[in-house]
Amino acid sequence: MTQLIDGKAIAAAVGEQVRAQVAALAAAGVTPRLAVVIATADDGAAWYVRSINRAAARLGVGCAVHELAPDAREQTITSLLASLAEDDQVHGIVCQTPLPAGVRIERVAQQIPPAKDVDGANPQSLGMLAAGLPDAYPPATAAAVVEILAQAGTALEGRRAVVVGRSTVVGKPVALLLLARNATLTICHSRTEDLASVCREGDVLVAAAGKPALIGAGHVRPGAVVIDVGISASADGSLVGDVDTQAVTGIAAAITPVPGGVGPVTTMLLMRQTAHAAGVLAGLTS
Repeated sequence: MTQLIDGKAIAAAVGEQVRAQVAALAAAGVTPRLAVVIATADDGAAWYVRSINRAAARLGVGCAVHELAPDAREQTITSLLASLAEDDQVHGIVCQTPLPAGVRIERVAQQIPPAKDVDGANPQSLGMLAAGLPDAYPPATAAAVVEILAQAGTALEGRRAVVVGRSTVVGKPVALLLLARNATLTICHSRTEDLASVCREGDVLVAAAGKPALIGAGHVRPGAVVIDVGISASADGSLVGDVDTQAVTGIAAAITPVPGGVGPVTTMLLMRQTAHAAGVLAGLTS
């Protein structure tokens, strides 16, 4: 029997934590404020930004969305991010991807100071995460993977974990977070030979390659916990993940669905990290 891990329920529990954080900050006269910069016509990005806005409104977090043209120049984006970085009323900054052609997130995100980099986009934040420094915020999606595993009661210390994908948004940071919890890590990518056999080594399998139904029955060790980070639109417009859920049902012990798995938790962890940043910047939290 394969358990479907309810990401919405986990997100709701995190939301209650954030609500308490926001209330404590409000009592001290502080309202957490998040700024989101978006320069794309991508439907998925627009949907995610709307979900951030809705979550912020429910929790009492201020959220300002700064929309730029889909062909905005790099200088325009960096100037806006630098301005937000200097604004004392802004506690968290997100630069939404994808960005216009020729603009790299690793370059423009250098304008976001780590103290306000609540989605871990600045390469400096990734370096701090790799060094085990406590002041860096991981990308919210990577943090969501670890939060889900914790809430599901999945043991990590000494266990084998396999991450499929090596992006700086999910693959690399989630590997660092799992290493910090004493898991034994393997990272796979497009050039990994015999991907299925490597994946089967994992007690925990994190699929974050962005390729629909990449992971099938032959990739999953019986009893493994599978976290499906991928999300793509199918031909009929429905959302699908990197894992063929039907194929691995009955093999995996537990799996996150798409949608309703990692996504809702990601949004709530972005809120939690924004609230934490507000407390630190206001001198109320260490």
